Amino acid sequence: MTRHTLSVLVENKPGVLARVAGLFSRRAFNIHSLAVGQTEHPEVSRITVVVDVDQLPLEQVTKQLNKLVHVLKIVELERDKSVQRDLILVKVRADARQRADVLQIVELFRAHVVDVAADSLVIEAVGAPEKLEALLTALSTHDIREIVQSGTVAIGRGSRSITERAFERASA
Repeated sequence: MTRHTLSVLVENKPGVLARVAGLFSRRAFNIHSLAVGQTEHPEVSRITVVVDVDQLPLEQVTKQLNKLVHVLKIVELERDKSVQRDLILVKVRADARQRADVLQIVELFRAHVVDVAADSLVIEAVGAPEKLEALLTALSTHDIREIVQSGTVAIGRGSRSITERAFERASA
């Protein structure tokens, strides 16, 4: 199985996300990551799905997704032809003795401290999943108290936009 990132443009209507996720669920595909948000057109949302699946079953699901009424467009985003990022928030126990050590790791990974308490720090980092895994490994010698991670968001490289024609279809 290989990892695939799909960008699915849909009409911004209730229940669409459930239908899209349901197609993957019915085929017993494991959704590794799922992120949804409005596009530059309020009536169009983008669902970014990262799934581990072989090519042939993925093609079958893509064809079924295209049959859904509110699905406007589906594009597979290849890693080298797209920008893909995750967001992670990590709460680390850091008293006065450990704080300098943790701050050095934060700086090394170009992360940011977004909350400071007497005995902990909350760190925000954005990047490719590999970078975030490396950050967690570097922080593992400290007491990680909590981790929250977003799903992957992705966009194709270059000037072309996949929403242009999809918006025209949605507003027709």
